[in-house]
Amino acid sequence: MATTRRELLGAGASAALGLIPPSMRNSVLAQTSPTVATPTAQTWDDGELTHLLPTSSHDRILIKASFKRPLDAPPSLQVGDQRFSGVRSDTRGYFWQFHAGDLKPGTSYELSLTSSDGRSLSQSWKLSTMPAPDDLPSKLRLLIYSCAGGHDLFSAAHTGFGFLPAAVRQRLLRRGLSFAPDALIANGDHVYWDLLAPRAAPKLGASKAALEYARFDRDAPILGGANESALLRAAGEQITPLYGTLCRSTPVFFLQDDHDHFDNDEATDEAVTFPPDNFMLQSARATQRLWYPEFLPDPNRSPGLPGSDGPDQPSYRPSGLSESFGTLRYGRLAEILLYDVRRTVTLAGPTAVFVAPDVEAWLKARAAAKDVVHLVNVPSNPPGWSAGKWGEWYPDLLGPDGKLSEERPKPYWQRGWLSQHDRLMQSLSAMPGRIPLVVSGDLHAIGEGRMLRSGHLNFSNNPVIAVLPGPLGTSDGGWASEFRGVGPKPPQHLDMEETVPPIEENGFLVADFTPEIITLRYFKWNQKRQPITDIDTLEPFHTTELRRT
Repeated sequence: MATTRRELLGAGASAALGLIPPSMRNSVLAQTSPTVATPTAQTWDDGELTHLLPTSSHDRILIKASFKRPLDAPPSLQVGDQRFSGVRSDTRGYFWQFHAGDLKPGTSYELSLTSSDGRSLSQSWKLSTMPAPDDLPSKLRLLIYSCAGGHDLFSAAHTGFGFLPAAVRQRLLRRGLSFAPDALIANGDHVYWDLLAPRAAPKLGASKAALEYARFDRDAPILGGANESALLRAAGEQITPLYGTLCRSTPVFFLQDDHDHFDNDEATDEAVTFPPDNFMLQSARATQRLWYPEFLPDPNRSPGLPGSDGPDQPSYRPSGLSESFGTLRYGRLAEILLYDVRRTVTLAGPTAVFVAPDVEAWLKARAAAKDVVHLVNVPSNPPGWSAGKWGEWYPDLLGPDGKLSEERPKPYWQRGWLSQHDRLMQSLSAMPGRIPLVVSGDLHAIGEGRMLRSGHLNFSNNPVIAVLPGPLGTSDGGWASEFRGVGPKPPQHLDMEETVPPIEENGFLVADFTPEIITLRYFKWNQKRQPITDIDTLEPFHTTELRRT
């Protein structure tokens, strides 16, 4: 049974209508058919909360939350027998963050929220800290996906670029969470509201409907005034309806990519969208500040990396947090390194980089260290495949024959990006006794391959395992084969053995770690050929077992 666009719109309408002004609701209702049944609603009482996203390390918890009404005074978070005062994130009192420190490793805490006058703001819930850095847990399970954003305002029928409605995306998220992961990694593109990119912006944030719904002033501060209202509509309605309070007991790690800076990575004589300008940087920071946690400190990650402590550190943020470069450390069993390649990109020809030199040094130092069993790289931009676009590691360009090649130079592409790619991949392949695994985002696909060669570098003795975990929100017009004219393909610079050739369908990855084995389970759902109800019983279509040697 195929799922029609009308069914998808219907499933998303109930989640979206409360966010759409009354003047627009009739036009939305006119597009929808009766909704399909959705999974049983959660029985947990979220009280005054509209969203809550937590993260944790072995000794700290950080929570981002928003409420149904503004709070005049700071609410409190109770963590076990300790109480922590909230810090306001917005200018109106709807958004608050909570920083809890001096906690015990590997401990399940009872958490509760109360108002300044002692009222309970939601039902209490459980959240665990990570194991102590010197402990060796027997197992770890991660839920990983990419490209979860999408606004119900955008329809492929109107702009040629659409997304799964929030209710359908949430259904995929619920299925992933049903496998009880110890943590969740959402790799980039939580927001699609491009404003300047010549190809993408007219379909998204610069479209007529978008400009009427949420218009930004690039010369004004993001928080305070009209820009804050625009941010709540443009970004908030892509994040809050998806997550709500579903992840309250699952530590989350949100990595940003190009669209999270309110633009697509494009380069033409008309516009070169990256490095991010001040508006893009402040938009990405404000979105993170309100909705999802920054990365907590890690003793093996320099506190001076870009977007961490420094002279421009926001006053509301405690020391040690990092915006773009993070660590998920699970005792000695696993260390997951997360890095945004857009924030520090340079356009310096042969010396250009995606990640700043001190970030590269951190990544290579952790690859060389021997204090954890498994080390995994999670960049926002994917090694292993090309779609012929500008802001990727590889020089391949789509030719008139519909194939990728290096015969013609890619405009504005930087040779140094590929050099940095080779240095990072070499550091992973050279790890003794470890599986060189890279799980990335951006390409709107599910895929897996073994990188045997990169340029003149031979990785055949310990191939780099490249993985595309699957997109949560992509729909008509957003797949690479539709938007770019070619799906993800191995670039000419690589020898890739594709164990799962890229599949342009929605899905996610469940990764299980034990001291000797990493097991990757891939899930997919085809919006054109399967009913929405199939999401609730998805099982892996492919499983890979990677064993340490």
